[in-house]
Amino acid sequence: MPAENMPDPAIPGPGPSRPTGPGHRGKGRRRRPRTGRRKALLVAAWSAAGIVLLGGTGAGVLYLKLNGNLSSVNINQALGGDRPAKADNGSENILVLGSDTRAGGNKKLGGGTDDGTARSDTAMIVHVYKGHKKASVVSIPRDTLVDRPECTGTGGDDHPAADGVMFNSAYSTGGAACAVKTVESLSGLRMDHYLEVDFDGFQHLVDDLGGVQVTTNENIKDPDSHLDLRAGTHRLDGEQALGLVRTRHGVGDGSDLGRIQLQQAFVKALVHQVKDIGLLGNPKKLYDIADIATKTVTTDSDLGSVNSLMSFASGLKGIGPDKMHMVTMPVVYDPADGNRVLVEKDKAQQLWTALKNDRPIPGSVTRGTATGEANGVVNGAP
Repeated sequence: MPAENMPDPAIPGPGPSRPTGPGHRGKGRRRRPRTGRRKALLVAAWSAAGIVLLGGTGAGVLYLKLNGNLSSVNINQALGGDRPAKADNGSENILVLGSDTRAGGNKKLGGGTDDGTARSDTAMIVHVYKGHKKASVVSIPRDTLVDRPECTGTGGDDHPAADGVMFNSAYSTGGAACAVKTVESLSGLRMDHYLEVDFDGFQHLVDDLGGVQVTTNENIKDPDSHLDLRAGTHRLDGEQALGLVRTRHGVGDGSDLGRIQLQQAFVKALVHQVKDIGLLGNPKKLYDIADIATKTVTTDSDLGSVNSLMSFASGLKGIGPDKMHMVTMPVVYDPADGNRVLVEKDKAQQLWTALKNDRPIPGSVTRGTATGEANGVVNGAP
């Protein structure tokens, strides 16, 4: 579309595997979670739907601005050729991380200091099946003890391998490239793409979407995440949404597994909201959401342009919440430290084998594990 026919953003639109053995373990009583380090999850993949819609409204100045918003990392260059082979069955795997950098608005939201480090407190492998009509999403608990492979970070610095370390330390050690290599080592699956979400942008995105509706099956109150919800249906604003995906003490036994259940339910609600928002009749809101979405995500270099991200998101837009199967990687509690979990190797292998062969995940993979015992207290999309 010619630049003169594009919407002016200043003018309002027409209406609103660690084997089950010893590892490096913490000591003492269960630690309190770091306030503010629980953040956006799978939103990157489907918030990009807003960018897809923008593809029908223009290019020129707005396109260049959105393109300039995007940050990307060259995962392929950092990891080289020592990786699992790409799938030949038409499926794709995307690693989605939520990072807890303290820079900018995240410092205000998360508290603490900007010390130049970050951790991946949310990690999901999104397996998009052949035909791109359905997906399985596998959450990896941040407190899982794993053997981290030798990593070369995106800055070119080398990090020796380490055994029995927390999964989320891979990101803080070697950034996105190390996180991807650790996931590939753990699963044996090639990560075709990488998306990282920052939770300052996530809050604004939820607000611009008009909030997200969820139904809680019981009261949730957690002073650490500033969340206080009675059982029932709620439309959460950005701040409340952050509280929901951050809360640990408000649900279950206070572990990361209960929090993951909340995150998965919220993701389905968010996907439902993005698909039903109806932005085509509101160019101003369309632009605002695309602007926030492109500022919120960091991608691998193959998705590091608006055109590439639009094409990627277009391939996902047919996957609604009813076509998403969400599980947590099979784990068992570490008998030496209740703050840590260990990979349940046999069941995890069943999971990875199913995804490698583009098959549904068997229901048996979480039975009899700590993962299967964690009960969610939130419903997602209606």
